[in-house]
Amino acid sequence: MTLNLSKPILYLITRGATDETTTTESTEFHQVLLQVSTAVAAGIPLLQIREKRLTPRVLFELATRAAGIARETGSRVLINDRADIAAGSGAAGVHLTTHSLPAAVIRKNFGDEFLIGSSTHSLVEAQAAKDGGADFIVFGPIFESTSKQQYGPPLGVDALSVLVREVRPLPVLALGGVSVNNAKDCLGAGASGIAGISLFGNLESLEVVTAEIRES
Repeated sequence: MTLNLSKPILYLITRGATDETTTTESTEFHQVLLQVSTAVAAGIPLLQIREKRLTPRVLFELATRAAGIARETGSRVLINDRADIAAGSGAAGVHLTTHSLPAAVIRKNFGDEFLIGSSTHSLVEAQAAKDGGADFIVFGPIFESTSKQQYGPPLGVDALSVLVREVRPLPVLALGGVSVNNAKDCLGAGASGIAGISLFGNLESLEVVTAEIRES
Protein backbone atom coordinates (compact mmCIF):
# COMPACT_ATOMS: atom_id res chain seq x y z
CA MET A 1 0.00 0.00 0.00
CA THR A 2 1.24 3.49 -0.80
CA LEU A 3 1.19 5.71 2.26
CA ASN A 4 -0.29 8.67 0.46
CA LEU A 5 -0.52 11.14 3.36
CA SER A 6 0.38 14.81 3.48
CA LYS A 7 3.48 15.67 5.47
CA PRO A 8 4.25 15.89 8.27
CA ILE A 9 2.62 12.55 9.03
CA LEU A 10 1.52 12.34 12.66
CA TYR A 11 1.38 8.96 14.38
CA LEU A 12 -0.29 8.68 17.78
CA ILE A 13 0.65 5.64 19.87
CA THR A 14 -1.49 4.69 22.87
CA ARG A 15 0.14 4.48 26.30
CA GLY A 16 -0.31 0.79 27.10
CA ALA A 17 -2.11 1.51 30.36
CA THR A 18 -4.35 -1.55 30.03
CA ASP A 19 -3.42 -5.03 31.26
CA GLU A 20 -4.70 -8.61 31.46
CA THR A 21 -7.35 -7.62 34.03
CA THR A 22 -8.87 -4.95 31.76
CA THR A 23 -12.35 -5.66 30.46
CA THR A 24 -14.57 -3.85 27.99
CA GLU A 25 -16.18 -2.14 30.96
CA SER A 26 -12.92 -0.88 32.47
CA THR A 27 -12.15 2.82 32.65
CA GLU A 28 -8.81 2.38 30.89
CA PHE A 29 -10.52 0.57 28.00
CA HIS A 30 -12.80 3.53 27.39
CA GLN A 31 -9.94 5.99 27.87
CA VAL A 32 -8.19 4.44 24.87
CA LEU A 33 -11.33 4.87 22.80
CA LEU A 34 -11.62 8.48 23.97
CA GLN A 35 -8.04 9.07 22.86
CA VAL A 36 -8.82 7.55 19.47
CA SER A 37 -11.91 9.73 19.07
CA THR A 38 -9.99 12.86 20.04
CA ALA A 39 -7.16 12.03 17.66
CA VAL A 40 -9.54 11.39 14.77
CA ALA A 41 -11.26 14.71 15.46
CA ALA A 42 -7.86 16.43 15.44
CA GLY A 43 -7.10 14.93 12.04
CA ILE A 44 -4.23 12.66 13.10
CA PRO A 45 -3.89 10.23 10.19
CA LEU A 46 -2.22 7.26 11.90
CA LEU A 47 -3.05 5.73 15.28
CA GLN A 48 -1.48 2.68 16.88
CA ILE A 49 -3.30 0.65 19.51
CA ARG A 50 -0.29 -0.37 21.60
CA GLU A 51 -1.99 -2.28 24.40
CA LYS A 52 0.27 -5.30 24.61
CA ARG A 53 -1.00 -6.82 27.85
CA LEU A 54 -4.67 -7.13 26.96
CA THR A 55 -6.18 -10.57 26.51
CA PRO A 56 -6.76 -11.36 22.83
CA ARG A 57 -10.54 -11.19 23.27
CA VAL A 58 -10.47 -7.73 24.83
CA LEU A 59 -7.86 -6.49 22.36
CA PHE A 60 -10.07 -7.65 19.50
CA GLU A 61 -13.02 -5.72 20.94
CA LEU A 62 -10.89 -2.62 21.46
CA ALA A 63 -9.50 -2.87 17.93
CA THR A 64 -12.97 -3.32 16.45
CA ARG A 65 -14.35 -0.26 18.23
CA ALA A 66 -11.30 1.87 17.43
CA ALA A 67 -11.48 0.89 13.76
CA GLY A 68 -15.14 1.77 13.77
CA ILE A 69 -14.40 5.24 15.11
CA ALA A 70 -11.87 5.88 12.35
CA ARG A 71 -13.92 4.38 9.55
CA GLU A 72 -15.05 6.89 6.91
CA THR A 73 -12.46 9.41 8.18
CA GLY A 74 -8.94 10.22 7.09
CA SER A 75 -7.47 8.33 10.04
CA ARG A 76 -6.17 4.76 9.99
CA VAL A 77 -5.85 2.44 12.98
CA LEU A 78 -3.00 -0.03 13.33
CA ILE A 79 -2.71 -2.75 15.97
CA ASN A 80 0.61 -3.44 17.64
CA ASP A 81 2.10 -6.82 16.64
CA ARG A 82 -1.20 -8.71 16.11
CA ALA A 83 -1.82 -8.74 12.37
CA ASP A 84 -4.54 -11.37 12.83
CA ILE A 85 -6.50 -9.18 15.22
CA ALA A 86 -5.94 -6.14 13.01
CA ALA A 87 -7.33 -7.93 9.97
CA GLY A 88 -10.26 -9.48 11.81
CA SER A 89 -11.29 -6.25 13.51
CA GLY A 90 -11.32 -4.13 10.38
CA ALA A 91 -8.27 -2.09 11.35
CA ALA A 92 -6.13 -0.73 8.54
CA GLY A 93 -3.07 -2.74 9.45
CA VAL A 94 -0.41 -3.74 11.94
CA HIS A 95 2.60 -2.15 13.58
CA LEU A 96 5.49 -4.58 13.85
CA THR A 97 8.05 -4.58 16.66
CA THR A 98 11.56 -5.99 16.51
CA HIS A 99 10.12 -9.23 17.95
CA SER A 100 7.22 -9.53 15.50
CA LEU A 101 7.05 -11.66 12.39
CA PRO A 102 9.02 -10.11 9.50
CA ALA A 103 7.24 -7.60 7.29
CA ALA A 104 7.67 -9.92 4.31
CA VAL A 105 5.68 -12.66 6.04
CA ILE A 106 2.88 -10.26 6.94
CA ARG A 107 2.76 -8.84 3.42
CA LYS A 108 2.59 -12.30 1.86
CA ASN A 109 -0.25 -13.44 4.13
CA PHE A 110 -2.33 -10.28 4.42
CA GLY A 111 -2.03 -8.71 1.00
CA ASP A 112 -1.01 -5.45 -0.60
CA GLU A 113 -3.80 -3.35 0.92
CA PHE A 114 -2.85 -4.20 4.50
CA LEU A 115 -0.93 -1.30 6.07
CA ILE A 116 2.37 -2.28 7.68
CA GLY A 117 4.41 -0.05 9.96
CA SER A 118 7.63 -1.24 11.56
CA SER A 119 9.71 -0.12 14.55
CA THR A 120 13.42 0.17 13.79
CA HIS A 121 16.49 1.21 15.74
CA SER A 122 19.24 0.78 13.15
CA LEU A 123 19.87 1.01 9.44
CA VAL A 124 19.95 -2.80 9.20
CA GLU A 125 16.48 -3.09 10.73
CA ALA A 126 15.18 -0.25 8.57
CA GLN A 127 16.48 -1.82 5.37
CA ALA A 128 14.97 -5.18 6.31
CA ALA A 129 11.60 -3.56 6.88
CA LYS A 130 11.80 -1.79 3.52
CA ASP A 131 12.84 -4.95 1.69
CA GLY A 132 10.01 -6.84 3.40
CA GLY A 133 7.36 -4.49 2.10
CA ALA A 134 6.67 -2.21 5.07
CA ASP A 135 4.73 0.94 4.17
CA PHE A 136 6.60 3.09 6.67
CA ILE A 137 9.03 2.78 9.53
CA VAL A 138 9.40 4.42 12.89
CA PHE A 139 13.02 5.17 13.82
CA GLY A 140 14.35 6.03 17.25
CA PRO A 141 14.92 6.97 19.91
CA ILE A 142 16.08 10.24 18.41
CA PHE A 143 16.29 12.12 21.70
CA GLU A 144 16.43 11.08 25.34
CA SER A 145 13.25 9.19 26.20
CA THR A 146 12.32 7.39 29.41
CA SER A 147 10.04 4.93 27.60
CA LYS A 148 12.75 4.00 25.09
CA GLN A 149 15.77 3.53 27.37
CA GLN A 150 15.86 -0.22 26.68
CA TYR A 151 16.84 0.59 23.10
CA GLY A 152 20.02 2.34 24.16
CA PRO A 153 21.21 5.96 23.99
CA PRO A 154 19.56 8.50 21.69
CA LEU A 155 20.46 8.02 18.03
CA GLY A 156 20.33 11.71 17.23
CA VAL A 157 19.21 13.81 14.30
CA ASP A 158 22.33 13.10 12.24
CA ALA A 159 21.64 9.34 12.30
CA LEU A 160 18.06 10.07 11.34
CA SER A 161 19.22 12.09 8.35
CA VAL A 162 21.53 9.31 7.16
CA LEU A 163 18.83 6.66 7.52
CA VAL A 164 16.26 8.73 5.64
CA ARG A 165 18.64 9.00 2.68
CA GLU A 166 19.44 5.29 2.72
CA VAL A 167 15.84 4.03 2.70
CA ARG A 168 14.27 6.73 0.53
CA PRO A 169 11.47 6.85 -0.60
CA LEU A 170 10.18 4.80 2.36
CA PRO A 171 8.55 7.22 4.85
CA VAL A 172 10.47 7.48 8.13
CA LEU A 173 8.74 8.75 11.28
CA ALA A 174 10.91 10.02 14.14
CA LEU A 175 10.19 8.69 17.64
CA GLY A 176 11.66 9.08 21.10
CA GLY A 177 11.80 12.29 23.09
CA VAL A 178 10.29 14.29 20.25
CA SER A 179 8.52 17.46 21.40
CA VAL A 180 6.87 20.44 19.81
CA ASN A 181 10.19 22.25 20.24
CA ASN A 182 12.45 19.72 18.50
CA ALA A 183 10.04 18.22 15.95
CA LYS A 184 11.29 20.78 13.43
CA ASP A 185 14.81 19.34 13.70
CA CYS A 186 13.50 15.86 12.81
CA LEU A 187 11.51 17.13 9.86
CA GLY A 188 14.49 19.18 8.72
CA ALA A 189 16.56 15.98 8.76
CA GLY A 190 14.16 14.50 6.24
CA ALA A 191 11.70 12.61 8.45
CA SER A 192 8.28 12.30 6.85
CA GLY A 193 6.60 12.74 10.20
CA ILE A 194 6.54 12.34 13.94
CA ALA A 195 5.43 9.43 16.11
CA GLY A 196 4.80 9.75 19.81
CA ILE A 197 3.22 8.42 22.96
CA SER A 198 3.53 11.18 25.57
CA LEU A 199 3.70 13.84 22.84
CA PHE A 200 0.07 13.07 21.95
CA GLY A 201 -0.99 11.88 25.38
CA ASN A 202 -2.70 15.03 26.70
CA LEU A 203 -6.14 15.07 25.11
CA GLU A 204 -6.85 18.64 26.17
CA SER A 205 -3.88 19.96 24.20
CA LEU A 206 -3.87 17.40 21.39
CA GLU A 207 -5.33 19.71 18.75
CA VAL A 208 -2.87 22.48 19.64
CA VAL A 209 0.10 20.12 19.60
CA THR A 210 -0.82 18.70 16.19
CA ALA A 211 -1.29 22.19 14.78
CA GLU A 212 2.09 23.38 16.08
CA ILE A 213 3.93 20.39 14.61
CA ARG A 214 2.25 20.88 11.26
CA GLU A 215 3.46 24.47 11.27
CA SER A 216 7.06 23.44 12.06
